[in-house]
Amino acid sequence: MTDAWVDLPVHRAWLHREELRLTDFGAAAALPGGGFGWLDGNGRRTADPAVHTWITARMTHVYSLAHLRGVPGAGPLADNGLAALTGRLHDEEHGGWFSRISTAEGVPAGTGKNAYDHAFVILAAASATAAGRTYAEPLLADALDVVGRHFFDAGTGLSVEGYDRDWSSCEDYRGANSNMHLVEAFLAAADATGDTVWRDRALGIAEQLIHRITADNGWRLPEHFSAGWEPVLDYNRDHPADPFRPFGSTVGHWMEWARLLVALDASLGAAAPGWLVEDAERLFSLAVGHGWSVDGAPGFVYTLDWDDRPVVRERMHWVPAEALMAAAALHRRTGDALYEEWYRTLWDYVRRYLIDTDQGSWHHELAPDNTPSATVWQGKPDLYHAYQAVLLPLLPAAPAAASALLGNGVAR
Repeated sequence: MTDAWVDLPVHRAWLHREELRLTDFGAAAALPGGGFGWLDGNGRRTADPAVHTWITARMTHVYSLAHLRGVPGAGPLADNGLAALTGRLHDEEHGGWFSRISTAEGVPAGTGKNAYDHAFVILAAASATAAGRTYAEPLLADALDVVGRHFFDAGTGLSVEGYDRDWSSCEDYRGANSNMHLVEAFLAAADATGDTVWRDRALGIAEQLIHRITADNGWRLPEHFSAGWEPVLDYNRDHPADPFRPFGSTVGHWMEWARLLVALDASLGAAAPGWLVEDAERLFSLAVGHGWSVDGAPGFVYTLDWDDRPVVRERMHWVPAEALMAAAALHRRTGDALYEEWYRTLWDYVRRYLIDTDQGSWHHELAPDNTPSATVWQGKPDLYHAYQAVLLPLLPAAPAAASALLGNGVAR
């Protein structure tokens, strides 16, 4: 095979062009008073008055990275997200962050506190800290303190899922998704703060959920658990297309975990256990074997049952984004040409089906025939996966993206 695409000047230029297209599209989501709204398929803010913490935090992360990349206007957009994360999305009375607020009424629309949102607050604050944005460092310290006190369970080495507003009641549900995003957030926090405890906690989560629980389930990643961390394999069987808690196993998360395991390996260096890369390769292989083009059309299905049969066959934009990032990371780590082949295949798929050259950004969901649909996701509310897909292949697996950019670690 010829040189890897990420080493070719034209490919890097193409990625950069797509990066600028995405950041221009997302700017329309910025809200007066701070935070980011939900964009429809045409890139206009919807009539929904809610400001979601996860969207605002993800966009703050993206525009912090874009600022470090030298994109004019990205720094103020990151600041707009920070204004909401330190202001109206933050619970001044009890601490932590609301899941969402209503701009129409100026009050919390979702008063529960969940680990998923808090993971992205940490990631946003870590990236904004590296980008030198005002108020980011104290926000990061606050978020790490809240997660350390309320969510992280030292007894299991994992995070609980959710609380009511005053932290008096913790729900029985436990989830792999929020823990996965805490791995990413903890790695970013370790690089931003220099405190290795967050790296150790990220490794502990990965070891429990992947090297033990997933391995014991035939390498089919369970997503939902009881309070005692017993897999609940029938969870949401009657509501299989839930955007955050779908029934079965979510193929895209196999790829996302593969990427994060390689990042952990790079972050730990000589101290990294050998199973990190081995497990990443196994997850990648199973994901393409059971999730790609399994129903007669190219693309990854959203979910599988426990016999590896497709359940929700719609294609989500974030799945090939995570897959191509995993392929790039594994190719760099192992040198295996198979991952370069997948990297190229996945970008060809994204370019043909997902990139919306008319209205901007990427279609967030495709029907099984790869035409745009909206059964699980409405509109285009998020840049996080697509933006990282055009940036992370150019970066080393560690440190985290913002710290790598701060150290000029990008391939130019």
